[in-house]
Amino acid sequence: MNTRISVIAALLTVLTWLPAAQAAGDGHLLSMWQVAGQHNRIYLLGSIHLLREQDHPLPPAIYDAYADAEKLIMELDMDDVDPVESQMLSNELGLIKDGRSLRDLMGEAPYAQAARLAEAVRIPLSLLDTSEPWFAAMNVEIMLLMRIGFNPVFGVENHLMERAKADHKEILGFETMRQQLEFLDGLSPEAQREMLLQALSEGTEMQGMMDAMIEAWRNGDVQFLEDNLLADMANYPELNQVVVVDRNLAWTRDIEALLDDSDDYLIIVGTLHLVGANGVPELLKSRGHQVVQLSQPAD
Repeated sequence: MNTRISVIAALLTVLTWLPAAQAAGDGHLLSMWQVAGQHNRIYLLGSIHLLREQDHPLPPAIYDAYADAEKLIMELDMDDVDPVESQMLSNELGLIKDGRSLRDLMGEAPYAQAARLAEAVRIPLSLLDTSEPWFAAMNVEIMLLMRIGFNPVFGVENHLMERAKADHKEILGFETMRQQLEFLDGLSPEAQREMLLQALSEGTEMQGMMDAMIEAWRNGDVQFLEDNLLADMANYPELNQVVVVDRNLAWTRDIEALLDDSDDYLIIVGTLHLVGANGVPELLKSRGHQVVQLSQPAD
């Protein structure tokens, strides 16, 4: 999902330690897979939705896959997103309209905990008083990330979208923004409270987590992602089912339908969706398709 990091960085792929840095020029695995169709190739690229300018350029093999693909598919049809419409939709689904406040929805004890955590990371929780907990969590994450230089403008999707627009390549989306926000808006009150408390509690460790995430993503460290990220998501079964497992199954069916096409596709979704037994590559393998993890060749 384009709006949220893990649990808090689950969908961006938050990690808890920093793997050894990969020397420039060395060959290494990537967070990208290739699926063999009857007459085409489909690339599955794991995304980090927000990056820093310093995280560019991306590994060259990603640009090679982009060049080979006639069409791009993302979680959203990014080049058709209307900022005004998006803001209206966020307000419709994310703001409280019945006179209650964030404190009312959280409950006194959880809200007091959230306030303490917010103070520790210098987040003015009062500014989010009319936000539902899931929407407050999203805004907290954006504030924390932009404070340390991360921006969706530099994210994988936006970066490749701009190239595709310049090259007149078609961009498609698996979902609409309304669908994505409704996934979160439909979570139980308990799951929404957990989201906000998790977002705030990770604030003091955000820099280290993001540095670790990017390093692991560049090196396609699937084992680490499975052992750490998926284990963390298991602590949030409702969130994991709604925003990861169910969507992976839906996307797998959509991708299977593309394997009889003649066009090559580059599919870009959050890295979390591509790892583990319920990740899209493994689901495709279980249905008899040939899927291989790609590498960046050594110089």
